[in-house]
Amino acid sequence: MQETISFTPQIGSSAIAQALWLIPAVPIVASGIVAVLRQPRRTMAATLAIGSLAVSLLLSLAAFGHVVAGWSHGIAVRETVNFTWIQFGTTNVDLGWVLDPLSAVMLVMVSLVGLLIFIYSIGYMEHDENFTRFFCFLSLFAGAMLGVVISNSLLLLFMNWELVGLTSYLLIGFWYQKPAAAAAAKKAFLTTRVGDVFFLLGMVWLFAQTGTLLFYNHGAGSIETLALGGLLATPSALGLTAAGAIGLLIFAGAAGKSGQLPLHVWLPDAMEGPTPVSALIHAATMVAAGVYLIARVYPLMQAGALAGGTTTALTVVTWVGASTAVFAALIAVAQNDIKRILAYSTISQLGYMMAGLGMGGVAVGMFHLITHAFFKALLFMGAGSVIHGNHEEQDVRRMGGLWRLMPLTFLTYAIGMLALCGFPLLFSGFWSKDGILEAAQHWSVAKGPFYMLVFGALLTAFYMTRQVSYVFFGNRRGHEATHESPAVMTLPLAVLAFFAIVLGAIGTPAWPWFRAFLEGHAAGFDMARFGEVGLLQLMGTSAAVVFLGLGLGWWIYGNRTSQAEEPDALERAVPPVWAALRDKLYVDDLYGATVIAFYGWWARVADWLDRRVWGGVVAGVAWTFSGFARLNRFLDTNVVDGSFDKGCEEMASGGGLLARVQSGRVQTYLRLLALAVVVLAAILIWSSRG
Repeated sequence: MQETISFTPQIGSSAIAQALWLIPAVPIVASGIVAVLRQPRRTMAATLAIGSLAVSLLLSLAAFGHVVAGWSHGIAVRETVNFTWIQFGTTNVDLGWVLDPLSAVMLVMVSLVGLLIFIYSIGYMEHDENFTRFFCFLSLFAGAMLGVVISNSLLLLFMNWELVGLTSYLLIGFWYQKPAAAAAAKKAFLTTRVGDVFFLLGMVWLFAQTGTLLFYNHGAGSIETLALGGLLATPSALGLTAAGAIGLLIFAGAAGKSGQLPLHVWLPDAMEGPTPVSALIHAATMVAAGVYLIARVYPLMQAGALAGGTTTALTVVTWVGASTAVFAALIAVAQNDIKRILAYSTISQLGYMMAGLGMGGVAVGMFHLITHAFFKALLFMGAGSVIHGNHEEQDVRRMGGLWRLMPLTFLTYAIGMLALCGFPLLFSGFWSKDGILEAAQHWSVAKGPFYMLVFGALLTAFYMTRQVSYVFFGNRRGHEATHESPAVMTLPLAVLAFFAIVLGAIGTPAWPWFRAFLEGHAAGFDMARFGEVGLLQLMGTSAAVVFLGLGLGWWIYGNRTSQAEEPDALERAVPPVWAALRDKLYVDDLYGATVIAFYGWWARVADWLDRRVWGGVVAGVAWTFSGFARLNRFLDTNVVDGSFDKGCEEMASGGGLLARVQSGRVQTYLRLLALAVVVLAAILIWSSRG
């Protein structure tokens, strides 16, 4: 491909774009079918889930190939299919889906990594009695994430976003009989809802300002030039434009999903779910959704920036990301649960992605997202293999010496670990991480994020060396009957290990294919790019930091004999620092003493008000109306009914008397008449005398 290719806009939509909705629909339909199966139908459930995601992968590859073909011919492919969902008055609410380089790359990653995790789950969940239900939730989860990826409407994205939140709740709390799992599911659901409230506010505000939630609509979309001009012209609070304020609200939702400070606390506890869930959440789906959201609305986040400059929204994204990267890496140093170490590592790497988006743009952040998806899925699934082979043991201090007993797991895990650390040249993590460091080095606002991210890289190499040393080297400290995992679990590890190595090739300075593909310009191979000012120096610094972290970790923990009950070497050296890191820098305790305590207090106040005030008011009203009812009954029974009954008795008595008088006998009438004459005569005589 020549650098002189001129890219032109795509017009119309292809058959693959028209059928793009099938990619999320197939696993969602499969989930619905599995939901009505009886629980023993294990084979059918796994076949439907894996088969549906395989179909989604084939369709995703077709979509990706279509975009690549257009790009290779100088066509900037962006195909949309929009339709009216609801109409009220003259206002339409439109939904739709989009096929462009960003969605095409994400579709392939999500469906491929998800498929490998699905296959791995067959072995990991083999003996679980709720096997069928597990694959139902997995399939729904994958379908929801694929729905997020294809959405050309912020509303449709939000619908799938919330479906991802629901399925994560179901999967994290899958072993609901464990109190810790049930609590972790609630914590994840409620914490991410905090961010989603701000996301919803931003979405409503965007619709109010632009009249649409479509991203692209032939120039009339909410993140296209016309709408952005109106948003920039509308002032908001604190000196922000409407574009900046809406961008920050949407970022709050992304921070919740992607575990950024201060909404990161749910993500380590999500380890209570089965390990395939941890791999799916932490690699390809849920946590990637927040980073993808910022990449999708990047024109909104960048609106108003001068050439080479930044905006308030992107500055906030950068600092939050860099802070999260260092914060989580520090905590990972002092964790002993094999999955929690990886969980804090995920939080840290998500911070790198956000910082990359803030300083370097979509391609920089997304390249690390793609590479991280493969090597972090590899690490979580490798951890699951270790747990499976060690009879569900998760404490790294109770392992040791596993490289001989689990050689395939060790080899693939070592590849994932080196990719995460950014081992120079050979692994994808080196190139994607260095792209972020390069962007940080040239960021015009401040140099602080660069030094923070370099320190985070040092910590990453250190804590991963500590973990590998505890798990695979040294003396055996755990169960003696350890065994290698079955092929259905190790083969997906091998595939992921392959990608953890080769994916770096598409993001080197000599051949920046990934960046060129996302940004819509030609990519050529040119080794001379390594001669750019400061690049080799940066690569050398990055390599030195990685080697320093690996060396320190091996020096302290490498191949030493110890007992499971012995304190950690750093714990002996700096007990207060170790305690703070072990206790997660007390953030959960801070939330417990403030937010949770406040809501606990308010719940008690509400309970007291309900029982003593509102309950008393209700009881008083009830007593009053009960008294009126009793008075009414008394009046009705003794006054109204009594008077009526007495009158009826008198009338009946009088009627009886008259009835006796009117007997029908003439003699009786004559006697009465005579008596009346006598009485009348007496009255007349008495009156005449007077």
